[in-house]
Formats: sequence, C-alpha cells, structure tokens
Amino acid sequence: MNWAIRSGPRWRRGVLALVMLSVLSGAGLWIAGEQLSRPARASLGPPPADLQARTVRIPVPRPIPELATEQAPGQISAWFSPGQPGRGAVLLLHGVRSHRGQMLARARLLHEAGLGVLLIDLPAHGESSGERISFGWRESQGVAAALNFLRRELPQERLGVIGVSLGGASLLLLPPAERGPLQAVVLESVYPTIEEAVHNRLRVRIGEFLSRGLTPLLLSQLPLRLGVEPAQLRPEQALRQLDAPVLVAGGQLDTQTPSAETQRMAAAAPQLQALWLVEGAHHTDLQAFSPEAYRQKVLAFLIQRLRADAAAASSATP
Repeated sequence: MNWAIRSGPRWRRGVLALVMLSVLSGAGLWIAGEQLSRPARASLGPPPADLQARTVRIPVPRPIPELATEQAPGQISAWFSPGQPGRGAVLLLHGVRSHRGQMLARARLLHEAGLGVLLIDLPAHGESSGERISFGWRESQGVAAALNFLRRELPQERLGVIGVSLGGASLLLLPPAERGPLQAVVLESVYPTIEEAVHNRLRVRIGEFLSRGLTPLLLSQLPLRLGVEPAQLRPEQALRQLDAPVLVAGGQLDTQTPSAETQRMAAAAPQLQALWLVEGAHHTDLQAFSPEAYRQKVLAFLIQRLRADAAAASSATP
C-alpha cells in the first residue's frame, strides 16, 4: 500500500511528461510543415544581357492564392528568349525553394544552340504569386500558363521541357489535356511519390526509424494546409500518361531521390528515350556537376527532337 501511495505522484508526473512531449512533438511537426510549405520569395531583376531575353509576367487564369476568399488570378514571372526560327523552344522548371536563376546555365546552353527558352518562377517561388508551396499540385497551374505562353509566342516551334525535381513533378501533375503536345521532356531527380520524397529527406536527417514514424504525421497536414491528398502527388503514376519522348536523369548517389526511384520513373515513361544515372552525383544540379556530359546527352536529345530539320530527318529514317 505504501509503495502504491509513493508511486502515484511519480506515475502522474510520467503521464504529464508524456503528454507534454506529445504536444511539443506535434507543435514541432506543425512548424516543420509551415516551413516546408511557406513561399520562397526572391528578387531576380533583369535577365543577363547575353541571354537576349526579356522579362515577362504571365497571367494564370485560375487563382494561385491559398485562401478560398482570394479569387484574383495569379501571375508567374519569367525570362523569355525566342531563339532562332526552326530550332525549337524549351520551358525550364526549377527545383523546390529555388527560382529561375537556378536554370540560367541551362538557358545559356540552349540559347547558344539557337533554341528559344522560357525560364519561369514556379508559383510561390521567386517573383511569382502564390501563398504556399504545394509540391507540384498548384505549381502545375503555372506550368500550364507558361506552355500556353510559348505556344502563343512561338506557334511554329516544337516544344520541350526540362523539369528539375519539383519542376518535373509540376509538369507531370498537370492533366494531359492542359499540358498539350510536347516533343521532348527531360526529368531530372523527380520524386515518384510524395510519401517517398518526405521519407527520404527525413531519413537523411533523423534516421530510418524516426522517419517512418514521422512521415505520415507530416503528410497528414497536406489536406489541411494545401487541400491536396498525398495520393494526388504521385508523379510516377502521372508519367504513365505522358505522350512525349522522355529522358530521365538522376544522381547515382542521390539519397533524396535514390537511383532505384529514378529507374522506376524511367520504367514508367511510355516513350523513354534514355536513362542517365550521373556517376558520383548526389541530389545536385546535374548540369553543373557534369556540364560536358549534360551537353552530350541532354542538349543532343533536345536538338534531335526539337529542331525542325533534325526531326524531319529522324522521321524519314526507315
């Protein structure tokens, strides 16, 4: 009896400590979700002179803002260089929490080859509107507006896209009817499902065991914050409906999008043209990591598919 009396307060203190720990953990996860989805603003200024581009603001017909009361159309900011007639044009889509400046080296590479380029800030990034990063869901609205802009400005050109990580996911999550025809797509380090993307990133920081427990708790915030379910953020599934030649690339040592997941993405592409696992590369800028190989593989692929004369020669070959 005396033991039970003495242990009572200790038991209550243990329960209280457990409750406090749960509350603090929940608050920490909520704060983490806030940090992951908050917009990534940046001021870019005018485009570099060597790109021979102009700054454009492209309206997005459907609202990008998060609040249901916001009905004003959004807009995406971009740099546009029309290129040379008959060489094709490429939409460049950056990764998460970045902006169009991330794609500048790629734009210069394409511009030197005569291709037109459109570098955009995805919604909630850079100078574009948008109140929340949604891991490809609302960003796809900006991609649709950018593709429509290119088709209006360069109606005779064949179109391609380079999408890095979030950029590639944003393209794939766009419904096919809104995406329209494309003649070449390059997907770099694109996650197959949001569940794997979150788990992989947590695992790198806190280990496998904790990541498995915390991933579902973070994902449970998606409907509350963004109005989207995890099942709607599965680029691998969407890729199966992409009617375009595809080059899939990823880092051989990538821990955020492991090579096995990149291989799965390649296997999902109905018109896979090439799988490029970049030796020695982690989750990094593949063009900066291996610029000459990027020129030989990615630029060559785009030229073959987008230049009018190269495309005609390819189709005429038996």
